Amino acid sequence: MYQNTRLEIEKDYEAMSQKAAWFFANVMRKYPDGAFGFATGSTPIGLYKELVRLHNEENLDFSGITTFNLDEYHPISRDSDQSYYYFMQDNLFGHVNVDQERVFILNGEAQDAAEECDEYEEKIQHAGGIVLQILGIGHNGHIGFNEPSDSFGADTRLLPLTEITINANARHFENVSEVPRHALTMGIRTIMMAKHIMLVVNGGAKAAILRDALNGPITPLVPASALQLHHSVIVIADQEAASLL
Repeated sequence: MYQNTRLEIEKDYEAMSQKAAWFFANVMRKYPDGAFGFATGSTPIGLYKELVRLHNEENLDFSGITTFNLDEYHPISRDSDQSYYYFMQDNLFGHVNVDQERVFILNGEAQDAAEECDEYEEKIQHAGGIVLQILGIGHNGHIGFNEPSDSFGADTRLLPLTEITINANARHFENVSEVPRHALTMGIRTIMMAKHIMLVVNGGAKAAILRDALNGPITPLVPASALQLHHSVIVIADQEAASLL
């Protein structure tokens, strides 16, 4: 593990989520008008639940921030309950005082995906760059929808999903045929431009890939291994996920 990576190991998912929310809240209080990057998936749900609690019970203020999400399926309607737009509204944005005019999520219905991605990059730059990017990690080491490949991806772009990811996400749909075959995603370069990165990981099924990402070689075959090169990463994991570190 590299010297710029801080590891926090918590006893279970609830404790991991609380620590992650505490860390996020402290950074947001320091940068109340900053831009923050959000992730979807099952791992950050507990984190978002705790942020809602902090908003309701401790007046955590989201009103000044700008938000950017890592990725979105393509094609998919924002009205779909499987869209990441819906996920964020359901789990966080619909329950706190965030300014909806400053909530940016890639448009899964964009006719011109390249133009949508270029405009997304411009919005991030216009906001001053992302202060803190939340990440999860896939079983194959993907972050966002940056899958294992022969090179590290660069900017936000449209990518095909691997069969592993399609099958992993099928549990959220009625059947695997309904899973979109592409996604819009921040690239590795975009992610690495964030001032700080917080990687949240839980469960024994992620132990091997977390070990490889943090302690293995830096390789695009494990996209998350690029985080070893970042200047400020905090990894918050439960004991099962950290069992091989």
